[in-house]
Amino acid sequence: MTTVAENKSGLAILFILFGVLAISVNDMLIKQLSGQYPLHELVFLRSVLGLAFSVFLVQMEGGWRILKTRQPVLHAIRGLLIVAANMSYFAALAALPLADATALFFAAPLLITLLSIPILGEKVGILRMTAVLVGFCGVILMQRPWAGADTLEASRLVLLLPVFAALMYALNQLMTRKLGVSSKASALSVYIHMSFIVVSLGFYLVAGDGRFAAGTENASVEFLLRAWIWPVGIDWWFILGMGANAAIIGYCLSQAYRIADAATVAPFEYVGLPLAVFWGWLIFAQLPVWEVWAGIALILGSGLFVFLREQQKARVVARGPIKRQ
Repeated sequence: MTTVAENKSGLAILFILFGVLAISVNDMLIKQLSGQYPLHELVFLRSVLGLAFSVFLVQMEGGWRILKTRQPVLHAIRGLLIVAANMSYFAALAALPLADATALFFAAPLLITLLSIPILGEKVGILRMTAVLVGFCGVILMQRPWAGADTLEASRLVLLLPVFAALMYALNQLMTRKLGVSSKASALSVYIHMSFIVVSLGFYLVAGDGRFAAGTENASVEFLLRAWIWPVGIDWWFILGMGANAAIIGYCLSQAYRIADAATVAPFEYVGLPLAVFWGWLIFAQLPVWEVWAGIALILGSGLFVFLREQQKARVVARGPIKRQ
């Protein structure tokens, strides 16, 4: 017989896998549209659509009353963290191959494991800590500190954007774990979409005419600040797909981290690595260089080790102390 905790962990893993699949599709669509539209416009449109889907889920999970919260400030901070994570990561997608940006972003599960110590009070042993350090060696390898600027796909600053996004995302997911005790997953998703809408409208009011993008040669800056334009043709279907994905991502990730320990859920996000390589090869005809392959191997190996150690610890705790007869 399985325990309630084991059942919740299994359900959380299903949520995170489905959410990661939606993330990989979303990233592919964002990169596909990054050459024509400004980032804040895409974020606004997908968030409006995602909010509509999330409101539907709110009705299924209890109605408008579940949107009431006694912690509005913490929800606002969480929303700003995920906005910062998404905006910086999407800006990097305009200049980096999909697999490279995704692999660098996958410092997030390592950061979640590391930050769960001071924030959630979770225990991380010496072996798991060593695995986390090995994973960070993979991140450094992908940064190629020995390479000259002329041999890199983008500037050093752009290469750091996915790592910054990973830090913001890790803090967001740890806050989800805390806030999820008193908030439904659909409500958490609604708060996130509202944060995106407010921030993207702010970008529109300040830079929606594209005046700050004039003359720039940096693909990430241009993607972030170019002028809004009306979507045409098949792009509307891409944007609709992003909206549906936004709702799926917001709900699935919130639910996964709400019902299970962060260290149990986080390693399954590594499924996004092979998915990113697949989309990059299929859609953009891009494959990683050897440093990125090596970094992926280190990050993936360390993440899987952390997960296996966590599961081993969970089984020991579930069995309890051995009683003498």
